[in-house]
Amino acid sequence: MTHLKVYNKQDVLLLTRLRRFETKLGERLQTINDADRIEESLAASTAKYVLVGVPEDTGVKANYGNGGCDTAWMPFLQAFLNIQSNDFLPGDNMLLLGHFDFSDLGLVIEENAGSYEEKIEAYRHAVNTIDDEVEHLIKLITSHKKIPVVIGGGHNNAYGCIKGAAKGLYKAGLIPLAQVNAINLDAHADYRPLEGRHSGNAFRYADEDGYLAKYCVVGLHENYIPQNCWIDIVNDPFIDVITYEDIFLLEKRNFMQAIAHATSFTEDTYCGIEIDLDSIQNTLSSAATPSGILPLHARQFVTFSASDSKIAYLHICEGASRISDGRSDAGMGKLISYLVSDFVKAAEAM
Repeated sequence: MTHLKVYNKQDVLLLTRLRRFETKLGERLQTINDADRIEESLAASTAKYVLVGVPEDTGVKANYGNGGCDTAWMPFLQAFLNIQSNDFLPGDNMLLLGHFDFSDLGLVIEENAGSYEEKIEAYRHAVNTIDDEVEHLIKLITSHKKIPVVIGGGHNNAYGCIKGAAKGLYKAGLIPLAQVNAINLDAHADYRPLEGRHSGNAFRYADEDGYLAKYCVVGLHENYIPQNCWIDIVNDPFIDVITYEDIFLLEKRNFMQAIAHATSFTEDTYCGIEIDLDSIQNTLSSAATPSGILPLHARQFVTFSASDSKIAYLHICEGASRISDGRSDAGMGKLISYLVSDFVKAAEAM
């Protein structure tokens, strides 16, 4: 994991605004004791949740998208570390491990690729490097029976999360086969064909490689599912979809019923919880939507799914505080911090 930057306690405190008579999460979170002995530090830690940043936009660019989802990690961290440590969320059961820095991959591509299509192919090739390192770390975390909380980057990182969690949980003896389920709150299925790795086909690759057992998408937008993907999905008994239109326009079931259906569909084994921030209305991402769920819905989703699932990991992706076309969103970090704190509270209440 040559691109992993491990944090120490001083790194965390530098981002924590200390205040007399108050205790912030940054003061309570655990860190790795020795950056050269990550596995030993994980084994010795009493933390149940391990936070990891993947601030990259390689996978989004490989999917013809706008760069920018590499900008969400640091605003999240600044917001999250300054949440109050209290009876609702003490913070001492979380370990802030660090983040991946894959910026060198993009620099090499931008400096050396010729045509636009050559650049796309180079980005897709680079995603394989990201997959390998994310998978390795998630496997390491889950093999010690801890829950990864992965923030930032494109939805391409779902592949590394699924594959790593499946392998880690199998190594830990918690599952008989290296397979996990996944619930995805998303406007898109990210089930595009096997055309080289990018942010739009992580679940297809995980499925084809045998690491994804069951998959359920909540809030899929009917306008943005390619027909070939839709045919594959509806003919697969191990994939289920509840569209945004079915929930909010046709009202076949309400939002909470949709989540309950997803957790019931995936309840037979450990399940990864995925939140693509482009599903939230007017939230900055490479595929932002003017018509989507509200932040409240996302908080309800993560709370219910965390409390009603055997959790493999949490993955929050695609959000940006700044996008390559110049748009910005000062509230992105705080939004993600709400979702992570909601997740931990709900999981702890199980």
